[in-house]
Amino acid sequence: MKAFTYARAGSTADAVAADAMKIAGGTNLLDLMKLEVEVPRRLVDINRLPLAAIEPAGGGLRIGAVVRNSDLAADIRVRRDYAVLSKALLAGASGQLRNKATTGGNLCQRTRCGYFTDTAMPCNKREPGSGCQAIGGFNRIHAILGASDACIATYPGDMAVAMSALDAVVEIEGTAGSRSVAVRDFHRLPGNTPERDNVLEADDLITAVTLPAPVPGRHAYRKVRDRSSYAFALVSIAAVVEMDAGRIASASLAFGGLAHKPWHDPAIAEILIGKAPSKALFDKAADVLLAGAQGQGANDFKIPLARRTLHAVLAELTGETA
Repeated sequence: MKAFTYARAGSTADAVAADAMKIAGGTNLLDLMKLEVEVPRRLVDINRLPLAAIEPAGGGLRIGAVVRNSDLAADIRVRRDYAVLSKALLAGASGQLRNKATTGGNLCQRTRCGYFTDTAMPCNKREPGSGCQAIGGFNRIHAILGASDACIATYPGDMAVAMSALDAVVEIEGTAGSRSVAVRDFHRLPGNTPERDNVLEADDLITAVTLPAPVPGRHAYRKVRDRSSYAFALVSIAAVVEMDAGRIASASLAFGGLAHKPWHDPAIAEILIGKAPSKALFDKAADVLLAGAQGQGANDFKIPLARRTLHAVLAELTGETA
């Protein structure tokens, strides 16, 4: 690990003006610093800022940026009204890591591509223009949607997938002032700039995430992975589905493990709403999801896996068993 300076921010303004990388839980950043993938000259600790509350806001909830994942998953309001978020958080990492990881930091975690974390290998995310070794290399966990010739890495988190299904909003403070960005727009597809994982500028600070008012329906988070704990998703689905008189009244779905960002396509809900659940309908929804899917060889299995997982989640939430 290379030397760096460290300071504690006394206010949000201090953190924004610090010209330093922000640190809270450090569960991803410190690993990357040890590998010298991240080599910040300065760190500013934001743990003492008043950003650790979960409060009512506009009919929903406002979650401070340094709320720990374990506290968020255990909050009675989250468990009752936003169960998909609690389920997603509990599916991630380990208990010890959830006790340290924060809401803002979780959103900002970087991809877990082995070539990205190996500084001996070319990687466009780490060194733009150096190439993507995963294309034609080991790519079993990599993207089948939204990839580019520059990068096929996937976003590894669970929390943001659930927040995407819930249509949450990220609050950001920066040198240009305050702004809000939908979680669905917060992360970026790689395109020609895979080094940029999200829309944050260098001095920006996430201050909170706001959940909208709860919507009726059943919640599910299904995470398919190589082992039952401490593993990243090969495919994950966060879903909220409401039934009315045997038909799907509303549906919101987001997908993890498939792309450089949590994947949300409103056309999937449009296929489902107003229809009686059936295997044929679920197939149509999967066709929409996977219309642009492209495997890289070792990850080709993700395409049928995503289809089967979507079937299973929709069957669970709609009661379709035929």
